[in-house]
Amino acid sequence: MASTDSLEDVTAFAEKNDANFPVLSDNGKNASKAFGVLSAMGFAKRWTFYVDADGNIIEIDKSVNPRSAGPDLAANLERLGL
Repeated sequence: MASTDSLEDVTAFAEKNDANFPVLSDNGKNASKAFGVLSAMGFAKRWTFYVDADGNIIEIDKSVNPRSAGPDLAANLERLGL
């Protein structure tokens, strides 16, 4: 997961939510710009990029719902064979 929030904020988020995955700070917004997810308001859109073992983006989910993101992610990973 990447966020335009500060390193301190993403670290606190990860600790609060017992994240078992990397949470990255893109405070400079360079990655958000490069992936085309930076909104006009300066925040990253909630998109999920599915990347195969060779590093190729095989699907982009542009309709992420924070309330069901975990189960949706698991279902998509299974459907994509990742």
